[in-house]
Amino acid sequence: MSEIIQMNENTWRIEDGMVRMFLLTGTKEALLVDSGVSAPNAKEIAEGLTDLPVKLINTHADGDHIAGNEAFSEFYMHLKEEGNYRFRGKTGTIIPVQQGDILDLGDRPLEIIDLPGHTPGSIAILDVNNRVLIGGDSIQDGRIFMFGEHRNLPDYIASLTNLSAYDGRFDTVYASHSSVEVAPDLIPKLIAGAKQILAGEANGEEIDMFGNSVLLYQFEFAGFLCPKK
Repeated sequence: MSEIIQMNENTWRIEDGMVRMFLLTGTKEALLVDSGVSAPNAKEIAEGLTDLPVKLINTHADGDHIAGNEAFSEFYMHLKEEGNYRFRGKTGTIIPVQQGDILDLGDRPLEIIDLPGHTPGSIAILDVNNRVLIGGDSIQDGRIFMFGEHRNLPDYIASLTNLSAYDGRFDTVYASHSSVEVAPDLIPKLIAGAKQILAGEANGEEIDMFGNSVLLYQFEFAGFLCPKK
């Protein structure tokens, strides 16, 4: 059963086991960020927290972020995620979002930022007035999956590097896994760690992850799960 925690007067996090969702409300509508791994009732949960109409956006289409999507007839997603989404047999109409788009919930503008690497169409969401960046899986202090089809470490490094254009516009990052909030200074650390892996300057430990033999590069600030060379 999902655990619901109110973070402030217009923001909730919904803990769904290994992953979390966020519900953001404005004066006109609400937005559910992702729909969990074991929460086909994610829409019902969100609607129980607000009287506003609830829309859905996916930070990306990995299976642990889309369990409740089919309760929505349409939802926001980057079009580069459609292949991954449909491959999982999921339905619904995608409303495309991309870099620079603004979704306004009513006195609560949300700016979309392209963040490819973890997946081709991963996005971040800048909650402009609240100075919060919702980073999906890409910015966290847990283990970041970079093995399997569609993962791209150079793209990941470039994406996080490009976030420097948003320096000073957010004070904290909400993450989908591990710690709920991480500081913006984690971003350059993630870039440095990923660069070390790419350059062959980091040592990985071979582990099993869901039946896959992968290399875990564990740093003090986070870990990266990467394919064996």
